Amino acid sequence: MTGKAQYTVVVADDEDELREAVCTMTPWQEFGFRLVGSASNGLDALQLVEKHQPDLLLTDIRMPFISGIELARQVREIRPATNIAFLSGYDDFQYAKQAIQYNIISYMLKPLTVEGLAAELKMIREKIDTQFAQFRQTPAGGGELDQRAALLMPLVLDDYADPEEAARAEDYARQCGLLRDPDDRPCYTVMVTTLRNGVGTNCTTPAFVASVNRLASKYLRSVSFYTSGKVVSVLLGNPSDFTEYLHILADEIPQMADRVLGSECHIGVSRMVNSLATLHGAYREAMDALRQGEMSEGGAHFIWDLAPSVKGGPLLCRRALDTLGQLYMDPDLSLVSLSEKLDVSPNYLSACIKKYTGETFMNILIRKRMEVARELLATSGQKIQDISQRCGYTDQHYFSYCFKKYCGESPNAMRRRLEAERAGETG
Repeated sequence: MTGKAQYTVVVADDEDELREAVCTMTPWQEFGFRLVGSASNGLDALQLVEKHQPDLLLTDIRMPFISGIELARQVREIRPATNIAFLSGYDDFQYAKQAIQYNIISYMLKPLTVEGLAAELKMIREKIDTQFAQFRQTPAGGGELDQRAALLMPLVLDDYADPEEAARAEDYARQCGLLRDPDDRPCYTVMVTTLRNGVGTNCTTPAFVASVNRLASKYLRSVSFYTSGKVVSVLLGNPSDFTEYLHILADEIPQMADRVLGSECHIGVSRMVNSLATLHGAYREAMDALRQGEMSEGGAHFIWDLAPSVKGGPLLCRRALDTLGQLYMDPDLSLVSLSEKLDVSPNYLSACIKKYTGETFMNILIRKRMEVARELLATSGQKIQDISQRCGYTDQHYFSYCFKKYCGESPNAMRRRLEAERAGETG
């Protein structure tokens, strides 16, 4: 592996012996990997992914608290650039196919032999090598893509909205395959992407068009072109597509640019529009978001994050913490659902919370729930199960695990200790 970068890996499996064997007996360096952490459950695995940002997560599909599939979904939310390999029993294969959209790069069956793991890691290494190489290079050819880009470029860059021209553009869009048929009426979003090197100079090249398109096509229909030091992408989909995937794409591109190219990536994203004739307005919104974002750290900036109602990072962070303090008991509370309530993108909210608190949303939410749980244990006679539900946990065992990890003792142990202390005070 001399001369080649190593890929980082996190291992997650609730079978202690298997996990330890995989971690200690695998010659990771020989296969081009570096082990950065291991976990016995999905919760710890998710926190390790957030901390270490690994290239690969090797996880069992059936684990306590957070299943492998749910873990894969949550990893895609915070680290879409991480590849995931499932390790599980044969009977789980159909179950695992549900997660194929979550960057699943491999599926390994138990019982796993040393030789089998070695062969699989070699294939995973080659697949990630290919991913990185494709991100660095542009493929040759692409006539159909060129036609689509030629159609969209003037609509995006030129300021006109002639209804007759717009109608002709839609006809041509169907001819060149941008639109599928007369009933295909997608919404559009414009995304503008730039790369900057270590000294802040724009280093975006036409080759980066293919890299952006390749990632975008995982989530949405897309056409991209290069102009004046930036990649302009027109993304097509229905509103639910954009709600589910746009923020993930806008995270994955900067993560890959940082990991593969060593470049800082800035992205500006417009609102949705309903016609080709309104793409220029969307482009101007994306450029406004990009210019605002270039004044700060790299990453994605959405035009609605610049609205006057947001009123800057510190205030938004306080609003987020206040809202979290009101909704922590909701078991479905997430960064995405919180961002929807605050009318900002998950990307912006995550960056804002991290900047002004130094912590992640997940850690803040767990701490809030544990503080409330500790208070209820000390001041009320509620059952552990009721306290668990009051703090947003539907699984009492999951709650107890989190509590012991955070407080150093189980809920029952804390309650017994506090009762003994009170009895000693009154005795």
